[in-house]
Amino acid sequence: MATGLFVGLITLDLIYLTPTLPQPNQKLVASNYTIAAGGPATNAAIAFQYFQNSGRLMGVVGAHALSQLVLADLQQWSIDLIDLDTLQTEPLPTSSILVTEGTGDRAVISLNAVRTQAKPEQIPAAVLTGVDIVLIDGHQMAVGRAIAQQAKQRGIPIVIDGGSWKPGFETVLPYADYAICSANFHPPACETTEQVLEYLQTLGISHVAITQGSQPILFREPATQGQIPVAPITAVDTLGAGDIFHGAFCHFILQMDFQAALEQAAVIAGRACQQFGTRAWMQAL
Repeated sequence: MATGLFVGLITLDLIYLTPTLPQPNQKLVASNYTIAAGGPATNAAIAFQYFQNSGRLMGVVGAHALSQLVLADLQQWSIDLIDLDTLQTEPLPTSSILVTEGTGDRAVISLNAVRTQAKPEQIPAAVLTGVDIVLIDGHQMAVGRAIAQQAKQRGIPIVIDGGSWKPGFETVLPYADYAICSANFHPPACETTEQVLEYLQTLGISHVAITQGSQPILFREPATQGQIPVAPITAVDTLGAGDIFHGAFCHFILQMDFQAALEQAAVIAGRACQQFGTRAWMQAL
């Protein structure tokens, strides 16, 4: 059993399955709904935990009434939470998510972690003790940078979840061993996937990949580069697919090489897309 530390965003997700997106002043009745803890680091930690690992999640949950819903969900999945601000009275980020029936496309409204930023001095001592791998999603940038520095010194592999570019990422990326980014990840002056791959490699990151939804995964490593096909599926819900990909990757990369880990993570993410919500795939496997 491995232990992973997942650093970043913790949200409360309100997820609705709807026939279409609403028009102005229109009311829709959802055909299904679910409530869960969310955010890239959170979903990745739970996916990692699913594979009989130990997932530690570091972020801000706080003491607001809504926080209790998140705490209950994390407890259900046996996630070891490291709350960086237990006295925070501001509501934690809450996402309203509409998933479209028939396509699985999702629309998300959220404040992310802009109002709940923690500081490096809030990191508990010895937090990396026993940790085998670290994932950083960039939503707690100052904390992520401090953890990356400590993990690098200890020789702990660091995975970056590059869902989108965030100011300050340039201070964290140079510590990374693996950068797995979405097609929406655009560092300054990078407009094409080729430019993104070049940018990441110039920072000294040895293994980089760009996921493209149903299109092939682009990857580069020291000895080779190429594409990994993604098996076609009928998508029910694409919410959290990238997060689950990252959590599965953190599991597989501790057992196999880079290409194989990407391939296996893609399989898991594809299965997740065939179920509604971010948890049902674990019951379906």
